[in-house]
Amino acid sequence: MKLHPQLKNPNFYIMILSDALIFVFAIVLAYLFRFELSFGYAYIKQIQNLIIWIVPLKLIIFFSFGLYRGMWRYTSISDFWLLTKACLLSTLLILAIILYVSRFEGYSRVIFIADGFFTFLLTGGVRIIIRSYYAAYVSPKIIQSPLSKMILKKVLIIGAGAAGEKILREIFENYQLHYKVVGFIDDDPKKQGRSIHGIRVLGNVEKIVKILEKKDVQEILIAIPSASGDQIRNIVEACRNCNVSYKILPGIGELIDGRVSIKVLRDINYEDLLGRPLVHLNIKDIRNYLDDKTVLITGCGGSIGSELCRQVIKFQPHSIILLDASEINLFNIQMEIQNEKYYRKSEAVLGHVQDKKLMEDVFKKFKPQVVFHAAAYKHVPMMEKNPWEAVFNNIIGSRVAMETSIKHHVERFVLVSTDKAVRPTNVMGASKRVAELIMQSLQGNGTRFMAVRFGNVVGSSGSVIPVFRRQIEQGGPVTVTHPDVNRYFMTIHEASQMILQAGTMGEGGEVFILRMGTPVKIADMARDLIRLSGKEPDMDIKIVFTGLRDGEKLYEELITVEEDILPTGHEKVMVLRSNRPFNGAKDLQESRDILGNKIAELMKDALRHDSRAIKKILKEIVPEYTPQENEAVL
Repeated sequence: MKLHPQLKNPNFYIMILSDALIFVFAIVLAYLFRFELSFGYAYIKQIQNLIIWIVPLKLIIFFSFGLYRGMWRYTSISDFWLLTKACLLSTLLILAIILYVSRFEGYSRVIFIADGFFTFLLTGGVRIIIRSYYAAYVSPKIIQSPLSKMILKKVLIIGAGAAGEKILREIFENYQLHYKVVGFIDDDPKKQGRSIHGIRVLGNVEKIVKILEKKDVQEILIAIPSASGDQIRNIVEACRNCNVSYKILPGIGELIDGRVSIKVLRDINYEDLLGRPLVHLNIKDIRNYLDDKTVLITGCGGSIGSELCRQVIKFQPHSIILLDASEINLFNIQMEIQNEKYYRKSEAVLGHVQDKKLMEDVFKKFKPQVVFHAAAYKHVPMMEKNPWEAVFNNIIGSRVAMETSIKHHVERFVLVSTDKAVRPTNVMGASKRVAELIMQSLQGNGTRFMAVRFGNVVGSSGSVIPVFRRQIEQGGPVTVTHPDVNRYFMTIHEASQMILQAGTMGEGGEVFILRMGTPVKIADMARDLIRLSGKEPDMDIKIVFTGLRDGEKLYEELITVEEDILPTGHEKVMVLRSNRPFNGAKDLQESRDILGNKIAELMKDALRHDSRAIKKILKEIVPEYTPQENEAVL
C-alpha cells in the first residue's frame, strides 16, 4: 500500500505538531483570560480533560479544510479565509458537544469563544511569521549569496492597480528576477503619493521623463492591460526619449485563468498601438450553437482559420472537421489542438473546397452542423496575376461549400469575407463580393447563411506587419506603396470572435462588420514599428514609397451605397442588408438562376486562363468593380 506523498513529507508532521501545541496553548490562554491569570487545581484537571478530545478534533477539522496541504511560506488571503472557517467550525462544534454532554455545568461559555479567538490568532500568527521570514530573510539571502551576486535592475511600474500590485508581489517573492522596484506611475489623482507594499506612487505619466531621470530607472513594466493605443504611444515615446527599455503586461485574455505573473511580461508589439481599444465581443450565446455540435472549418490552417479552431474548441463541440489544401498547415493546426490544447476529437481532411466529390463525401460521413468557411486566396497582387485561381477557390469553392451545406441540412454557415469586396478594384475583392452574392441568393433553403466582412488582420499571413518586421531586421528599407494609403485593422483574436459572434446573430443573408474606428495610415504604422525596434525612422531605417501595387486602393471601405446599415445586439457590430435584387431579378430563385449562368461563363473563362474575359464577367456580376489594366502571368 503506497503512502500519500503528503505523509512522506517531514514538514507535514512539523505543521501538525506546531498546531497541536498552539491548540493546547490556546485553551490555557482562554482559562487565564477568563479567570484573570489565576485558577485552581480543579480547572487544571478540566483543561487536561478538554485537551484530550479538543486537540484531535481541531486537527481533523484543519486537515479537512486543507490547511496542511499548502506551504506556509506562501500563505495568502485565501488561506486565512480557510483558517477563519476552520476556527469558527471547531468552536461551534466544541460548544455543541459541551452543551450536549453537560449543558455547560461547570464550564464557562466565554472560555470556548476565547479559545477560538486565540486559536485563530496564534495559528495565523505563526503562518505570517514564516511567510515574513522567507520574504524578508531567506530570499534576500539567496540573492546576496556568492553563487548569485547580481546587480538588481531598477524598474518602474506604470499602473498602480491590481495588475501592478501582483507584479510587485511577484518581484518581492521571486528571488530569481533580480529586479528592484523604485516606484509606481499612475494617472489616478487619488493614488498620488500613496504606496503599495511600501513602494510609492511617484506621479502621473506626464511626469514620467523627470521621474526616469531622477530615479535612474533601467526598465519600465507597463501594467495597464486596458490602456488605449494613445496611452501606450505616449509611454513608449517617453521611454525612447530617456533610452529606457520597456515591457508590457498582456491583456487578461492572454493569461491563463486571469493569473498575472511577471514571467509573462513581453515586449510591446503593434497590437498594443492600435488606434482604438480592442473590441471584446459578447460570446455568451456562442456556446448554445457550438456545444456538442460537429463543426467544419475550411481553410483551418490559415491565420484566421487556425485561431478560429483555437476558439471553437473552448466551447466543447462534439468534433471538429479540419479541411485545408496545405499539407503542412493542416498538420500543424491538428497537432496543436491535439497536443497543446488536448482536444482529441478532430479529423483532418486534405483537399480543395472546389472538389465537389470530396466535399460531398466529407459532409456525408461527418454530418457537420456548423460550417465556418475561411478557405480563400487573399493576396491581391497574386490574384491579379492568377485570376483563374480566385475563380476556382474563392467563387466555385464557396458555392460548392454552400450548396453542399444546404443538401446536408447544415444549421449555420458563416462566410469569411473582406472589406476589399466593397467597390473592388482587384480580382480578389471582386471574387469575394461574388461569394457574398451567392450566399445571399441561397438564403431561405433551411441553412442560415451569413458573412463577416473584415479589414486587415494584424499579423496574419501576408499582412504588412510581418513584412515590415523582416525588413527592419535586415536594416531596411521599409517599403510602403503610397504615403496616403490607409487600412482598417483588427487583431486575429477579434476576427475569430467576430466569426463566432456572427453565428449567434444571423437569420439569413446578413453581412456583419465591426466598427473599427479610424483607419490607420500604413506609413504611420511603419514608423511606429521602426520605433518599437529601437530605431529612428528615416534616419536609422529608411522608408521608401514604391507605388500602388496591381489592384491596390488608397483606402478601403466597409459598406457599399446599396447596403443598409442596421444595429445589432452589440454596439460594436453592424449588420448590412442589400435591398437590391441581383441584376434586376424578381426573386431569389431568379437571382440564383442569373447568377448561376454568369458563374458558368466565368468558369469556362477560368479554365482557359483568360484573364480579360474573367474580369469582364466579374464586372457584369459586380457592376461597382473597377478592373485594373494589368497583365496576368499567362
